[in-house]
Amino acid sequence: MTNRRQLLKGLALTGAGLSAGVWSGAGLAAQQPLQNRVRHSVARWTFGDMDIESLCQAVKKIGFSAIDLVGPQDWPVLKKYGIDSAMCNGAELNLTDGWCAPEFHDQLIKRYRHHIDLVAEAGYRNLVCFSGNKRGMDPQAGLDNAAKGLSSILGHAEKRGVVLHMELFNAIDHPDYMADNSAWGVALCRRLQSPNFKLLYDIYHMQVNEGNIIQTIQDNIAYFGHFHTAGVPGRHEIDDSQELNYRAIVKAIHSLNFEGYVAQEFIPTANTQAGRLAALKQAVKICDV
Repeated sequence: MTNRRQLLKGLALTGAGLSAGVWSGAGLAAQQPLQNRVRHSVARWTFGDMDIESLCQAVKKIGFSAIDLVGPQDWPVLKKYGIDSAMCNGAELNLTDGWCAPEFHDQLIKRYRHHIDLVAEAGYRNLVCFSGNKRGMDPQAGLDNAAKGLSSILGHAEKRGVVLHMELFNAIDHPDYMADNSAWGVALCRRLQSPNFKLLYDIYHMQVNEGNIIQTIQDNIAYFGHFHTAGVPGRHEIDDSQELNYRAIVKAIHSLNFEGYVAQEFIPTANTQAGRLAALKQAVKICDV
């Protein structure tokens, strides 16, 4: 199954040759404005066939103003269009060498302290982080290690007003990943006791791993700072071709007075750029409760 790691490898190559003028935006302007009671975003990597300027133009035409998983090199383009970097990235080593492993702490602490400053100085708020892989480690030991490492930077994050979000993955697409269930992530949040550490609750990943999505969100909303979407099975569109009722899920999120973002992270199946953007527009409308 295609995942973020595979598509990120092709992002620079596929996006580099696409200029902003290639895309016309025909048919994307919403017939009715979005309610935007939910804050919408989209993961940059899922539209790796587009350069960042073209994607900015597209999301503005659809009617929202945020993009996820964008690093400092592209922030000037986002600012040009008045688009929030809803979940910043670039501090991580990769998805597998993360906070559960002490051997990476020195590198991660240095990188995250620097990146926290970059995020704060750019006027952004959210920064993603990853548990990394177990490599035979017991989950409790991984939690202890992650808590120790993250404690070294959370004071700095609090001073700078930056919130770290650890993303939860499923164990099929990301074998051996430590933070592969909501209970482990919530336990880490409770251990750290910081308003500047939250979970990035990926609805697709957690449906694959554990299900019970709405109840889990209702029980743990205090620890969930950001959401990602995708259809199950397949990680494609969130329409009625898959099993999750995203409208009901987002209604539940909204009813809890959630103030963060719900970001589309599905992999579009259409063969054309226009078709892929139409799928994004449809997904945002589904979640615009």
